[in-house]
This record gives sequence, C-alpha cells and structure tokens, in this order.
Amino acid sequence: MTLKLMAAMAVSLATFAFQSRADVIKVGVIAPMSGPFSAVGQTWEGATKAYQKLNGTTAGGHTIEVIYRDLPEINPAQAKALAQELIIKEGAQYIAGLYFTPDTLAVAALAQEAKVPVVIFNASTSSLLEKSDYLLRTSYTLPQMAVPVAKYALEKNVKNVVSLVSDFGPGLDAEKAFNTAFVAGGGKVLEAIRAPLKTTDFGPLMQRVKALKPDALYVFGPGGPATYAMVKAYNEAGLRAAGVRFLGTGETDEDQLRAIGPELLGIETGMFYSATHNSPLNKAAVNALTEVTPKAIPTVQLANAFDGLHVIYHMVKATDGKRDGPKAMAAAKGFSWESPRGPVKIDPASREFVQNVYMRVVEKDAAGRFVNREFRTFEMQPDYGRIQNATK
Repeated sequence: MTLKLMAAMAVSLATFAFQSRADVIKVGVIAPMSGPFSAVGQTWEGATKAYQKLNGTTAGGHTIEVIYRDLPEINPAQAKALAQELIIKEGAQYIAGLYFTPDTLAVAALAQEAKVPVVIFNASTSSLLEKSDYLLRTSYTLPQMAVPVAKYALEKNVKNVVSLVSDFGPGLDAEKAFNTAFVAGGGKVLEAIRAPLKTTDFGPLMQRVKALKPDALYVFGPGGPATYAMVKAYNEAGLRAAGVRFLGTGETDEDQLRAIGPELLGIETGMFYSATHNSPLNKAAVNALTEVTPKAIPTVQLANAFDGLHVIYHMVKATDGKRDGPKAMAAAKGFSWESPRGPVKIDPASREFVQNVYMRVVEKDAAGRFVNREFRTFEMQPDYGRIQNATK
C-alpha cells in the first residue's frame, strides 16, 4: 500500500471513527453485475434484498445499506481499486462478494491494513483465508466438496477415475482433494487432466477421457458458459452412453438446469445447497428472492450471499455499529446458525465455513422442471484442504 493511500485511508477512517453509533453502516459488495457471470451478481443482489425482506434493514438499531460495484471478470487490479473506493470514498465498514480467487487475493492485503472485515461470497481456494486475518467466507472450499464426492464414488464401487479440472487455484484444490481421498480409499486415478482456464472446446479432452475407459469422470469447471461446453462435450463423446459416471460440484447449478436441463439428467454432484432443499427457511428465502428480484435464479449463490449478510448483521450487533474490525472478526469466529442450506458454523480457529455436503442427482420433478434432488448427506464437513496440507 502506498504512503498516499495510507494517508487517505487514515483520514477517511478518522472521519468515521467519531461515530460511536453509526446511523447507516455500508456494506460494499464487489460482484460480476455485467458480463458472462452477471447471473451471479444478480443473484447476490437479490439474495441480500431477500435477506432484508425477511429480517429487516437494521441490525442492532443500525441501518444496513448494501452497495454494489461491478467486476465482470477476473481483474485483481480493478478489484483492489474498487475495494479502496468503497472503503475510502464510500466509508464502507464491511466488504463482501468477490467471485474469483485472484481478485480476493488482491483485496486481502488491503483488508489487513485497513482492518476491514471481508466476507467472501464465492472465491473457494482453500488457502485464501491465510492471506489476511480479516477474511472469512460463507461459500465453500473445493476440498470441502471434493472429498465427500470421492467417498461417495468409493461407496458406489467406482474403481478408477479420470479427473478433469480448470487449471487455476480452485481447480487444483479440487483435483488434489478428490484424487488424494479416492486413492486413500483404494481407488485408482488413471490420469489427472488440467484444462486452461479459458478453454471453450472440451471435445478433444473428452475423447482423451474416453480412450482411458474410466468408471467415472471427476470434473471441476470455472462456471458460466464453459460448464455447458464441458457437459455437452461429455455427452457428445459418448461417455454417458458408455456408462462413465459424471461426478462434479457446481456443474448442475440451477442456472445450468434452466439453460441446458436435458443435457444434465442423471448427473451427480456434491454441493452444499440445492434450491429444492427441504426446509421452511429455504422455501422462505427462495420465495423472497423471487418476489424482490424475479429474474434472479436460486443457485448456490443465494445461500452464499444470504448467509454472508447474516454474518455481517451479527458482526454489526456485536460491535454495536462501531468500526472495530478485530471485535467484529472475534464475534464471527465460532458463530453458528440455521441457514437455507442447513446447519452451518464458522470454525473458530480457521474461520472456514463448516457445513453439510449433499450428493445430488439431476431429475425432473412433478412439474416437469429439472432439479437437483439431494439424496445423501455428509454432515458438517470441514475444509479438507487445510487438513491435507497439515498432514504433509
């Protein structure tokens, strides 16, 4: 951080420090509001509105104002600039959102210097929270999802697999976690394939998988249009017809179900949420989302942003609205509650999110809609990435 920036931030924070009880507490959300991942930003915005519809716009007597800044694609420099703008110019007391890992890394040092809590709505690389004491997340890590999927595969007598992941932090996390757990359980990994992040044609890679004749294919894609390309290539290569199981995580999220439903039938994924999760709170959250933002889709991002704002409300109450990053983070550690996804907790030591992982299969419901039906629960899963690293 430059001396000029540090001076500007010091003046800005001093300006707000005299307010022992803030009338309005701003939460700055950095989100893809336009571009190829705009559905995520739309759902985040809808989820925060849905949360406030159900829980009100005040926490501990302080009004919570959520303001958004657009970050369409990976751009660490712009992510840092937006965070600086939100903190210095807008006086944001909390930062949230952040879809991609590289953008979150760029914000981490700023959060540490300014002592501003950052609630990550998505970025899922396991090591992220080690970069600042002021980071936590209400999403997931890929190892947290991948290990239960590996355990499920072993339960189903899958003997060998090929893994195919996008070649960046979360993909590498997923590959390592799944393959390590699968091999430890007696399985064999025939090949670990890494696709460049901007891959749009997965046909040649799927032909490579087909030639290896695995029992299953474990995948992690970057989301967006690439997911459709991956699933389409899987089907066109004849892997489904050959009985090769497709095992993944978020590849069948509800936005994909609406866009390419028939292509996804029968695909199995391990994830922490489905829009059809059977609980009164989830039904209320989905209904509220539909009311406040009719075009928003209730994907896993509904749970991420809904829970993220819930944690921020908790921190605001714990600090009585004061600008006190250390106290806010202390209040978040160990915090547990009932989420639209089920029971959740913030680990008091690692600040990682502890939650259920559900095995899901894509089916048609009675109304003819494509849905993720949860059929197997792995309860209160930790971040296996930290566990695997600790046992090296």
